[in-house]
Amino acid sequence: MNMNDKMNGIYFVYDGECPLCRSAAYALRIKEKFGALHLINARTEADHPLMAEINKRGLDLDEGMIIYDGSNFYHGQTALEFMARHGAAKNSFTVFCKSLFRWRPITVITYPWMRGTRNMLIRNKNIGRIDNLNHKSTPIFQSIFSDAWDNLPPVLKKHYANRPYCNDIVTVSGHLDIMCKAPLTWLAPIMRLMGQIPPANEENVPVTVEFKSDLHSKAFQFNRQFYFKSTKPYAFRSQMIQVQDNVVIEVMRFGLGWKMRYTWDGTKVILSHKGYALKLFGHFVPVPLTLFMGKGYAEEVAVDEHRFDMITHITHPWWGKVYQYKGRFEIMEKLDG
Repeated sequence: MNMNDKMNGIYFVYDGECPLCRSAAYALRIKEKFGALHLINARTEADHPLMAEINKRGLDLDEGMIIYDGSNFYHGQTALEFMARHGAAKNSFTVFCKSLFRWRPITVITYPWMRGTRNMLIRNKNIGRIDNLNHKSTPIFQSIFSDAWDNLPPVLKKHYANRPYCNDIVTVSGHLDIMCKAPLTWLAPIMRLMGQIPPANEENVPVTVEFKSDLHSKAFQFNRQFYFKSTKPYAFRSQMIQVQDNVVIEVMRFGLGWKMRYTWDGTKVILSHKGYALKLFGHFVPVPLTLFMGKGYAEEVAVDEHRFDMITHITHPWWGKVYQYKGRFEIMEKLDG
């Protein structure tokens, strides 16, 4: 069989190592007008002709199950909606799907939770990802920069070399000049509690940054250590999560995130402000904090094959530039994991 042949019935592609997915696959019943229901375990039937088409279309099976009805592919949330619309009410599972997931607002809210549950179950079983799109061989930021990736200077490619679903670590070291002024300084205790940028004023601060991959996701983690003269080292940790094309959210402690757009203008990488968001139960909820906190901005410029300059600042609509750090970093180490 190949995709040029007529494929009759409904094909349900699922993760056979996920108890939740497996139970759904075995319990699903489809209306008779669609014909037979064919189950495909993505882990054991990777050579099925349908899998080749799924990969060609860039459908990530680690992000959701897939239903194919002979002409259309339904992925993740839309697959759940297909089950609700066209399932035959012959058992409690199908009745549950039809009663709950026929309403799109409900699937929008609940599907990330279901996907998170699946990921947790897989982690607990110490099972790797399906990775049908072979993400492990591609840097996380290659899809963010898209066609511009090939034009990045070598040092910036090293900076963003981390791949997903592995233990890659890239370490950089440098010095930063840090400026923080009112009214942001008034919030210093809250900023420290929330693990935000260091509310300090000091020049030539030694800083070490680890860019770490996540074994179980496509998140890009920042672990920063600031070594101030008169205080203990300050840790600022966050993770970058791609939400759409070149739009990324940097998530900090308690789920507060800065939403930004990554671009390469031919001379530098620019991170432009797109607002703030709060991560709640797998969803990013926009929060109107720009008027209160100001707009973020950052850029990175290659110096040579091993060093790059960077600057980050926050500009408040009333108070002007209230925060900035800038300096130079050198790629120290890259560990492939």
